[in-house]
Amino acid sequence: MVDAHEPVRPTGLHRTWPNFMASEAARGNEFNGWSSGNPPEHETILPFTRLLGGPMDYTPGIFNIQFKEYKDKNNTNQVHTTLCKQLALYITMYSPLQMAADFPEHYEKHMDAFQFIKDVAVDWDESKILNASIGNYVTIVRKEKGKENWFLGSISDEHPREFDLTFDFLKEGVNYEMVIYADGKNAHWKENPTSYEISKRSVKKNDKVKIKLASGGGCAISLMSK
Repeated sequence: MVDAHEPVRPTGLHRTWPNFMASEAARGNEFNGWSSGNPPEHETILPFTRLLGGPMDYTPGIFNIQFKEYKDKNNTNQVHTTLCKQLALYITMYSPLQMAADFPEHYEKHMDAFQFIKDVAVDWDESKILNASIGNYVTIVRKEKGKENWFLGSISDEHPREFDLTFDFLKEGVNYEMVIYADGKNAHWKENPTSYEISKRSVKKNDKVKIKLASGGGCAISLMSK
């Protein structure tokens, strides 16, 4: 398998060569490490620009968002997202070869949130965009290949948002265990990026769920068939 990090723009090679899994070919997550970083709206634009050219190696899953143990007093760099937005990127930024891009010790501090990364699939039978506004927000749900499990990711720019979602895409007659990884009540991409809440309940086709996204935030949901 080939994952071309930092290549030229995508030209459709992944359609010709099945072992060409993904490429970066745009300003990826690593750009947050040594510069002013990607603004919160950045990931809400890429699904409509770069990702039209094929799978993107964005390297999501950063839990050490503010780089506190690496900073000197003059370093203000950080990732411009909440932790839950980093989880949602596994859905909104399609790649059949994903990465958990942080250090193991940072995941060990948030193993309850890391469970989503353990559960989330990397290839899909079906994908649906539930809502979207380029540069503002996008909500995508995908069905795991060969299984009756769905995963949802919703992300926002610098503005907090609320959405009412209808699970009309679920299979009739099947009950699902839903786990919601949501921004905490006071979460904020700059001021409080690692605040999150995890909740569980059973859902079925056509159930309605309200989700809230913090400023620069996101929500990740797993729907596992029982």
